[in-house]
Amino acid sequence: MAYVTHEKRLLVFTHPDFPEAGIQIPAGTVEPGESSNCAVMREAFEETGLTCLERVRFLGECNYDISDFGRNEIQHRRFYHLICTERPQDRWQHAETSGGKHEAIIFEFFWAALPSDVPDLIAGHGDMLPELVKSLKVGA
Repeated sequence: MAYVTHEKRLLVFTHPDFPEAGIQIPAGTVEPGESSNCAVMREAFEETGLTCLERVRFLGECNYDISDFGRNEIQHRRFYHLICTERPQDRWQHAETSGGKHEAIIFEFFWAALPSDVPDLIAGHGDMLPELVKSLKVGA
């Protein structure tokens, strides 16, 4: 799970073709033999298309039951803070293919001011936001 920030703004996205997927942050899975540190960077790049990302720190971890989404699974999630080191666009779309493993899924990205303008994030994606906000020292 990647909280990508730029100037006290959090990167979030929607699925224009699947609005029921809600508002999310970049996230994904750890491949066999891959560390979670490497996985978060790979997933953030694959999902956003941004090449100017740096990992700042590990924020924490938790388990999340996704049975409400039709999968009898408990996910172990690790949250990281990444920064965008260059001036990004305010909004953009990116076709995510998991490195060519599946058909393109269009994501629409936008920035939300921390902490007050962050929309409700789906499925526990906001679980570590308080830790991120504390580390950035931004007020409500």
